[in-house]
Amino acid sequence: MVDEVRVGRLLRAITEELAFLSAETGAGPARRNDRTWLRAVKYGFVTAIEACLDVAQHLCASEGWGPPSTNADALVILGRHGVLEPDLARRLALAVGFRNALVHGYVAVDDAVVLRRLDHLGEFEDFVAAVAGWMSRQP
Repeated sequence: MVDEVRVGRLLRAITEELAFLSAETGAGPARRNDRTWLRAVKYGFVTAIEACLDVAQHLCASEGWGPPSTNADALVILGRHGVLEPDLARRLALAVGFRNALVHGYVAVDDAVVLRRLDHLGEFEDFVAAVAGWMSRQP
């Protein structure tokens, strides 16, 4: 059974991180050159992506769709079951790799890549809307 309170809390956490990241898209050059600012932006992405994964893993487990083979697979499974559009699920699965690079340092993350990601926050907004919509249709 889906824990609606848990999913709602996670969706709010994503929305809060998106509000922060959205506000930072307009940061000027002086602010963007501040290493602390860039670290905060990276953490915002990590937190938002992690919350998406928590939602995906919870839905896979509670609906009996899993276990996913990877974190990215949890998002793809949501696409297979109509929670997310398949294209959105694939794009978010790619965001997991971005999160892994930020968290685990598998590869050096070019700061320009992080800044470009600020222009693609819509996929996280779409995730929140899709999951909320799916939740509202559940008995």
